[in-house]
Amino acid sequence: MHSPHHWYEIGMTEAPGLVRLALEGRAPWEFGAAIAAKPLLRLAPKGDGHPVLVFPGLIAPDMSTLPLRRFLKGRGYAAVPWKQGINLGPREGVIESCLGRLRDLYVAHGRKVSLIGWSLGGVYAREVAKVYPDAVRQVITLGTPFTGHPKATNAWRLYEFVTGHKIGAAELHEPLRTPPPVPTTSIFSRTDGVVAWQCSLEQEGPLADNIEVEASHLGMGLNPMTFFAIADRLAQPEDEWQPFERAGFPRMLYRNPQRRARF
Repeated sequence: MHSPHHWYEIGMTEAPGLVRLALEGRAPWEFGAAIAAKPLLRLAPKGDGHPVLVFPGLIAPDMSTLPLRRFLKGRGYAAVPWKQGINLGPREGVIESCLGRLRDLYVAHGRKVSLIGWSLGGVYAREVAKVYPDAVRQVITLGTPFTGHPKATNAWRLYEFVTGHKIGAAELHEPLRTPPPVPTTSIFSRTDGVVAWQCSLEQEGPLADNIEVEASHLGMGLNPMTFFAIADRLAQPEDEWQPFERAGFPRMLYRNPQRRARF
């Protein structure tokens, strides 16, 4: 039996159009903007040193998350890569290896681990947190398609080619809609050219929130708005998680993700 539809899932059957897809070419500019925004990013909250495990997106290596990890290290976190090479999808043993990496970090630091996943990497972060929630402080996803129509993305054919898995099976996709039992934040963009933004909206609640940024899908993990939002989420005291506050500079730059306007 299918779970009830949320307002953001109704009628969502199409991937982003050609205009949004073309806008993915701005990703290098977003990285440049992050470099230029370094003085402003110094206003981002500093961390408490807890470990942060970062998962890359589909067909992406750990090198893709290096700028984000460097930023987080500069804010005081023990940010580390997933160390499984290029993300080729949910191959046999991948989740087990992710769980092993999580356990090792948890034991080595003696503290809960925050998980950050970019695109498909966010699916790993959510699923790992469901298996081992006692070791997870919070989950943050970037442009991750965990709800909505499974083909509402311009990457579904690439996913099938790389993984050999067919898109659309309810037994595969329905469990992904359930959020982990830990604080979870979905960072998304309405101008995402790869994933329909509605597919990245979590049902907000006491442990779930959405943050909208102005970013491309390929540049989301390189974007200064993303960097600040992540730093804000990670800096919250353990076991005192609260939804993102959009008051005051620079938080006022973030729009209300629940607004009905198209953009």
